[in-house]
Amino acid sequence: MDRYTELQVFVAVAESEGFAVGARKLGISPPVATRAVADLEARLGIKLLTRSTRHVRVTDAGKRYLDDAKRILLDIAEADEAATGINGEPSGHLAVTAPVLFGKMFVLPGVIEFLNRYPKMEVNALFLDRVVNLLEEGLDVGIRIGDLADSSMRAIRVGAVKRIVCASPEYIKRAGTPQHPDELLQHTIITANGLNASTEWKFKDGINIRVKPRLSFATNDAAMEAAIAGFGITRLLSYQIAPQLADGRLNVLLADFEQTKIPIHVIHREGRYASAKIRSFVDLMVEQLRNNPSLNSEA
Repeated sequence: MDRYTELQVFVAVAESEGFAVGARKLGISPPVATRAVADLEARLGIKLLTRSTRHVRVTDAGKRYLDDAKRILLDIAEADEAATGINGEPSGHLAVTAPVLFGKMFVLPGVIEFLNRYPKMEVNALFLDRVVNLLEEGLDVGIRIGDLADSSMRAIRVGAVKRIVCASPEYIKRAGTPQHPDELLQHTIITANGLNASTEWKFKDGINIRVKPRLSFATNDAAMEAAIAGFGITRLLSYQIAPQLADGRLNVLLADFEQTKIPIHVIHREGRYASAKIRSFVDLMVEQLRNNPSLNSEA
């Protein structure tokens, strides 16, 4: 097996922390991946990976070699793109992920514009209300709402949102307006069990209220519809209910107790070595999201 392929296999296995997953990403069998890494280690005379029955871990020497290997592979990919003109017109397949409602509202328009702009591109959009590991699931770009864990991904901040307690005018007229988070315990509560959901609602100044929902949903949009129907009070991210707040179907409650804003990032593989298709999509999404008043309002 040539050295270029050995590097590809080693990087895929190391980043995936498994031979089976790494092999699947490259479209080869696990035994072929195992043999490629073994040949590479034998030629170098060092141990790059430690194996157990459940995990594969990179050794200290392997970490240094992994950084160099990734840089070499990305340099080659960039050189290939420049030689074939891909930098001028992206082509191929791109996989992106975002939370469900955010994806529908803000990412989908960007995907459609991207496809219209680049006819040779194909996009697989995975909208899920859970944190997706881009490397493990073979994704290129992700949109994250919330603080980021340390990773090898590059993150570009594009806006911020906040958690808003809200209810319909009909519910407020019937049940009254809570003046303090403590009063939520006397109200009908609706929750969504989606991204980062919890029955403990946190407010500023260390006020934490463990609500007792009468109605729970798996998705945020269902909780929003129940609140609009006047059933009770819910708590959602500001972008999710911006149109409903604007037209008066929902009203903000407990605004004086809202926490600080939650950041939104576009994440992708490290910086300047990202492929032309990833750079083009990220540039488009960053521009669109940063220019969206629902995600960058000072209010």
